[in-house]
Amino acid sequence: MPQTITIDGVTRIEGHAKITIQLDDAGKVYDAQFHVTQFRGFEKFVQGRPLTEMPGIMARICGICPVSHLMAAAKACDDILAVQIPPTAEKLRRIMNLAQMIQSHALSFFHLSSPDLLFGMDGDPKQRNIFGLIRDHPDFARDGIMLRKFGQDIIAKLGGKKIHPAWVVPGGVNAPLTEEVQDSILKEVPAAIERIDRALDYFHQIEGRYPAEEDAFANFPTLFAGLVTADGLLEHYHGPLKFVDQDASLVAELSPADQRHYGSLIGEAVEKYSYLKFPYFKPRGYPDGIYRVGPLARLIVAERCGTRRADMELGAFRTRLGRSPQSSFHYHWARLIEILYGIEMIQRLLQFPDILNTHIRARARPNRLEGVGVSEAPRGTLIHHYKIDDNGLIQWANLIIATGHNNLAMNRGVRQVAERFVDGNKLQEGMLNRVEAVIRCFDPCLSCSTHALGQMPLRIELCKADGEVCDVLQRD
Repeated sequence: MPQTITIDGVTRIEGHAKITIQLDDAGKVYDAQFHVTQFRGFEKFVQGRPLTEMPGIMARICGICPVSHLMAAAKACDDILAVQIPPTAEKLRRIMNLAQMIQSHALSFFHLSSPDLLFGMDGDPKQRNIFGLIRDHPDFARDGIMLRKFGQDIIAKLGGKKIHPAWVVPGGVNAPLTEEVQDSILKEVPAAIERIDRALDYFHQIEGRYPAEEDAFANFPTLFAGLVTADGLLEHYHGPLKFVDQDASLVAELSPADQRHYGSLIGEAVEKYSYLKFPYFKPRGYPDGIYRVGPLARLIVAERCGTRRADMELGAFRTRLGRSPQSSFHYHWARLIEILYGIEMIQRLLQFPDILNTHIRARARPNRLEGVGVSEAPRGTLIHHYKIDDNGLIQWANLIIATGHNNLAMNRGVRQVAERFVDGNKLQEGMLNRVEAVIRCFDPCLSCSTHALGQMPLRIELCKADGEVCDVLQRD
């Protein structure tokens, strides 16, 4: 009889999810799905709240990447106010956004994914975890902890606290940078550079040990999307949104002014088996309009990084993998490159002559009834879209979260890995770990991303004490 293998829940990710793998009569995989089982309702319960509260509310979506939601929410509010924020405020926002990226990438690579790489996909699960990493690779683990601390400390120094800072506001930021904070961050840069250099050196030694995983971890042609600068460089805060194909050739582009019309390129679909939306590239339809976002996509979309060390590492990346590697296994290397880039860019931004300027906020009343903010979160492109009434109260909100953009690719990747590695007649733990590991490549943030269109399916089961289902209430 056909069987179902269920991985519930998926480990070493942020949030709650499960994976189901369908086997045929011969024990071979014929389908697999990634189910996001938690639901958040931020689009709904912000209705009626004042526009000015939105950055602070939206930061509460997630404790891992609150700064990303601060940025997108504040940019959407800027759009409604129709203001251009002061140049110093933009630089300060950029610094905090890069610090967020550094600390989140460090968490993903060192804490969640590196145990698979250091101990092997088939390694003993009792060892293949963060505690085994600290015990057997203490220097490597320490570098990861300190890189994350570097990013978190910058967020705290700018925003007053590491999680849910309220420092980013409509029109800019609410406090200037002091010379003392500037100096304290700059003093930590050399040590951070040394740590990421060591991590990259170590990664170069182990990266080639996994040819089968490189070949099968969500390795298929898709579109890629991400922000770039006007010159085509790596960008995380503001710039054109580019879609490129599997050869890195331009398919479509939205200028910052045109990003209010993101709906012309991005459609949103839902499936009954998940609370996570399925965005797709609308000109190619659903589900053929599959695309990926995040660190790997950003390195493919960009011509180069724009900082010396990161460009050197990107050169090594492209020499080894080509201009547009399709395997999602390479998200790991891309994260390390972005950590290096982030450290270099923070140093550069802190050395601008106007960085201590006290003109840091533009003030205005709402001048539009609708606004869109687009920025790059660690996991990819983040879109906040708000509509207000004449009193400045939110009437409608739509969020397209980075993990959502990757949903089609994650589901296809789960199936590809399951078909390659899972044998229902001789099931082994390492097989299922690989199915989870392909999800870790994308580093999904499920607390952020579980938002939906329309009415969600609902199933309530009434069970006896022994587990027997005696009644079911279901809404499709």
